Amino acid sequence: MTGRAEPQGHPPPYAEAVLDLVERIPRGMVMSYGDIAEYLGQGGPRQVGSVMSAWGGGVPWWRVVHADGTPPPGHEQRCLAHWRQEGTPLRGSRADMRRARWDGQLESSA
Repeated sequence: MTGRAEPQGHPPPYAEAVLDLVERIPRGMVMSYGDIAEYLGQGGPRQVGSVMSAWGGGVPWWRVVHADGTPPPGHEQRCLAHWRQEGTPLRGSRADMRRARWDGQLESSA
């Protein structure tokens, strides 16, 4: 995600939990860094951001945003391209958090 090489080896357990959750975010939906920390019940937005910076290149990183829906700095254009492709609800150049925020619950196919 950052253009840096990702660390070698396996991510620590907290990083694994963050990455597993990010992989579950449905197309067209987003979670904020704080949403992820709250869902996991540990860490905070900065810790989630650190995980995404170090390990997030292999997951749909564009689905993780700031609380106001803005994308990670330096990745705005790539995020917008992914969001448009996935049909993510937008407000200008950011995700519309009222419509695009995922609560971590998968819809059942009843």
